[in-house]
Amino acid sequence: MSRTVSAAARVLRVLKALKGHTVTGLSNTELVHLTQDSPSNITRAMQTLIEEGLAVKLDNGRFAHSVGVLQIAQAHAEHMARLTNRMQEINQRIAAGSTN
Repeated sequence: MSRTVSAAARVLRVLKALKGHTVTGLSNTELVHLTQDSPSNITRAMQTLIEEGLAVKLDNGRFAHSVGVLQIAQAHAEHMARLTNRMQEINQRIAAGSTN
C-alpha cells in the first residue's frame, strides 16, 4: 500500500473511531487504543481532520466530529426522508390504481 493510501486510510479510521463521541469527544490516548495506531500518527490524522473541517478539538482537549460532519449526516438523513416520502407517494398511487 502506498504511503498516501496508508495515510488516507489512517485518517478515515480515526474519523470512524470518533463515532458516538460527538459531544464528549475522545482523547488522543483513547484514539490510539481504538485504532491501534501510534500517538504521533493519531496527532497527524487529527490535524488533517481539523484542517479539513471534519473534526474539532474541544475545550477539554478531546477530539470530536465537527459541525461539518454533522451537516453531512443531516443532509443524508434529509435526502433519505425525501426518497422515503417519494416512494410512499408512488406506492399510494399504485394501490389506488393511478395510471400516471
